Amino acid sequence: LVFNHNSGGDDQEVNPLDGRSRWTKFAPKSGKFPRDWKCFHPCQYETWDGGTFGDMPDLCHRAPLVYTELINYARWLLEEIGFDGFRYDMVKGYGGWMVHSIQELRALRNGTSFKPYAVGECWDSERTIDDWLDEANAWSDNPVGAFDFPLRWQLQKLCDSYGFSLRQLAGGEVLMWDRPAQAVTFVENHDVVRDGPIINDKLLAYAVILTHEGYPCVFWQDYFNWNLAQPNNQSGIDALIKVHKENAAGPTQVLFIDDDLYVMQRLGSGNQNGLALVLNNRGNWNGTWVQTRWNNTRLVPAAWRGRDDLGAPQEKWTNDSGWVELWAPPRGYAVYVPG
Repeated sequence: LVFNHNSGGDDQEVNPLDGRSRWTKFAPKSGKFPRDWKCFHPCQYETWDGGTFGDMPDLCHRAPLVYTELINYARWLLEEIGFDGFRYDMVKGYGGWMVHSIQELRALRNGTSFKPYAVGECWDSERTIDDWLDEANAWSDNPVGAFDFPLRWQLQKLCDSYGFSLRQLAGGEVLMWDRPAQAVTFVENHDVVRDGPIINDKLLAYAVILTHEGYPCVFWQDYFNWNLAQPNNQSGIDALIKVHKENAAGPTQVLFIDDDLYVMQRLGSGNQNGLALVLNNRGNWNGTWVQTRWNNTRLVPAAWRGRDDLGAPQEKWTNDSGWVELWAPPRGYAVYVPG
């Protein structure tokens, strides 16, 4: 949902408050949501809000007509078109209270009330994203999430920067660690892929987001256009998605970390029995002994990949105290699940 700005106006108007001419006259053929200068900044309801986008007219959400029409539009998308949720574009451009109002909607579908899922695009530091989430979710029983841009910048360094220390993955200042319930983790999207795509070993990044906490988002082009799905083998996104669905639940515990090796486990919940992930930043096979939550249990490699070595890791057995030696391929990863 692009709620910050409008383009494609039908005519220009002179705003009497500042004397400037803008394309603020909108007369849609449907008759829905006609707009004039009083719907945009500056107007009698507000002079300015979070930010503009280029030279496009900037909607004033405090204008009663704008607020009402956006709420009606969201309800129409949910109830008549069948949307399950929304992606809010450029949320820094308007108040979080607008998102809060939509998230509090109780839409009806087939006579049943439901709450829309949603994620906001707040392209900034974790501190700024935190502040936006606090504002948008204040007193809300249907909180919105946010894309984890700080994590994505770390993942780009993991994949593309020689000498990246895996210790940085557990360093905090990303939503995945600090507020995972609202973290929407991602590797690429339609914006970053144009100006700063990940070039090397992208599946390392997918191994992180599909095993850790948060709500992972797989990029269409990676899955289909660049053939990273790799169906029917253990070395692509499909295998990681399967692991995510069947095993990635419960709290995360880091079992071992240094510059070149990172081992974590998910403790599991309900029918999802958890997993262990090994990330290896070296150019050869690498592993270590760790104490897991599973005693006397077989751990089966469910997903793995190495830069130049697609050899499968071996099955492992934990001892009666949960200790086991886990390995990953060169410049790669291995995900083990109890089985």
